[in-house]
Amino acid sequence: MTPRWPATLWVVRHGQSAGNVARDAAHAARAARIELDHRDVDVPLSKLGMEQSRALGEWFAAGEEHGRPEIMLASPYVRAVQTAEIFRKSGGCAPDEKICIDERLREKEFGILDGLTRFGIEGVHPEQAEFRSLLGKFYHRPPGGESWCDVILRLRSLLDTVSLHYGGRRVMIVAHQVVVLCLRTIIENLGEAEILAIDKEGDVANCAITEYRFDPDVGRDGNLVLAHYNVTAPMKDEVPVTREPDAMVAARG
Repeated sequence: MTPRWPATLWVVRHGQSAGNVARDAAHAARAARIELDHRDVDVPLSKLGMEQSRALGEWFAAGEEHGRPEIMLASPYVRAVQTAEIFRKSGGCAPDEKICIDERLREKEFGILDGLTRFGIEGVHPEQAEFRSLLGKFYHRPPGGESWCDVILRLRSLLDTVSLHYGGRRVMIVAHQVVVLCLRTIIENLGEAEILAIDKEGDVANCAITEYRFDPDVGRDGNLVLAHYNVTAPMKDEVPVTREPDAMVAARG
């Protein structure tokens, strides 16, 4: 009987992006808006992000993570696709392994708050800053955007697909910080307070892996069990680990 879950599931946040860098600069200047030349979906990796992605691929190629992924899934955002492509090119998976793009893994949508820093939200949309304070980041949905609950809803559908097609396989998902946290919420059956406490402990590092392994003795039919969270590959030449929040400040609180 084929297990209903992958044998191993790795969830990876993309490498550092140009958006992460621009966000830091905007906050340092107390600017209202993050200066980007692209749509958020088109924001590429920074040079450091490329090096982080390469290090992760080389780490898996060296056999440090109990095998390489057989299935690669990625958010359609450029920074996630680039991370997956560099990971593959660096030997992290088979060179002919297709990277399956799935829109359900996209970044949380920020609607009218897209591109604004905390200062910008408070200045341009003070009513949204108040709503978010009252409702909390888990439930607040900006006009035209998503709440964490909305992200969780689409990720439940994504996990149904993974369960249906990739039982017993080694699967890697490359996506975004909020996606990593929302997948933890679903897989580990966490409540609002529990996942927000994890989020408050610190950002998910760029190119960090969250690893689950299937245990047939957990639950009625076996289940995924958390093995590692927020683990980064060793970097060569003293390249730093980065933990910047995503470009849109509304992802954090």
